Amino acid sequence: MTFCFRNLFRRKIRTALCIIGVALAATFVIAVGATTMRYTTVIKEMNVLFNGQVMVVDNKSMVIQAIPIGGGMLPQNYTESKIQKVAGVEKTVPILLVTPIGMGEIIQVVPRNFSIGIPVEDWQLTLGPTLLRGNRGHFPTNESGNEVVVGGSLADEYNLTVGTALLINGYELNATGVLDTKLALLGRSIIMPLELAQKVYDYQREINIIAVKPAAGYSQADLAEAIERNVAYVNALTESDRNDVVQPVLAQVEMWNLGIETVIFAMSLILVMTVTVMSVSERRRDFATLDAIGAPLNFVFRAVLLEASLIGILGGILGVIFGSSAALLMASFYTNIPVAQFIPSILDIVPPLYMAEIFVAVVTVCCVGGIIPAANAARTRIAEVLRAEY
Repeated sequence: MTFCFRNLFRRKIRTALCIIGVALAATFVIAVGATTMRYTTVIKEMNVLFNGQVMVVDNKSMVIQAIPIGGGMLPQNYTESKIQKVAGVEKTVPILLVTPIGMGEIIQVVPRNFSIGIPVEDWQLTLGPTLLRGNRGHFPTNESGNEVVVGGSLADEYNLTVGTALLINGYELNATGVLDTKLALLGRSIIMPLELAQKVYDYQREINIIAVKPAAGYSQADLAEAIERNVAYVNALTESDRNDVVQPVLAQVEMWNLGIETVIFAMSLILVMTVTVMSVSERRRDFATLDAIGAPLNFVFRAVLLEASLIGILGGILGVIFGSSAALLMASFYTNIPVAQFIPSILDIVPPLYMAEIFVAVVTVCCVGGIIPAANAARTRIAEVLRAEY
């Protein structure tokens, strides 16, 4: 090991630049890959709110998982009454989901903040077993009151607690709880009673989502078809439909990431191979001396390969550190959320398994890059060196 370290740092600047190059490659791969994985996870987890249900929206809306974009609003009472007459409908839940334009002085809205209006009697049906942080506070119980609960991410960013007053579109609302959830959509949301949301955002008796629970014995696909047949101006989307809309985009993103990783790792392989070839060429006399004193045939091969591995290990460690930091900065940049808020959840943004995968990949690439120079060094013989040098 000492022999390898001494030889590796005979040309300190060259070796340092090689390690930095490998580290930058790993940094780029982790930063882009982890950020993309996080957004993919966020998009997929939006469906959790409508798990096992048919999502009904205006037929002019485009839906990204659970977020309707564009299109029109649905008249609440009229649409619900028509859907409830369809065979196979067990329960309907009207929902208003909006991306606010302004929230007064308390919260500066970013595109990933939402307000969600849900009838108070249907909160648990929609939010599932979501708890309140520290079991403090309570969910609103009055449909026309001014009580709301806020997502944990918003609460952390703006220091919102139970009892905090929110000024939204001129209405003073009272936060009665902070959601304890890792779902990104809920973490960046203000949840309020449906009637209150309609009043605050001026959508009187209008909604943009109706969640429909199928009755026993009815499939989502059959129910969705029946709803669209009986209500001409809506689209009824099953879980499969909602996934199909975004799946081609996610597939393209994954292919793009794979292409980037392949190119970056190929460049790293060439870099390590070039540096190792130069190092081997400069040390032919050393290898010839080892041959003269009877060193095993595979000693030089193992030594050169270990040197390439050390470059990969050092570069991989730096790459994981720098890449994780870059992923936090990218997440903060694209969401306008302070980077300090992402630090406690760094292992969610860059999972340990992904760090390990990239580290192993970097070390493997460096080892592969050192195989050919190591094989050439192992063939060095004292007679060949003497003829070449003298």
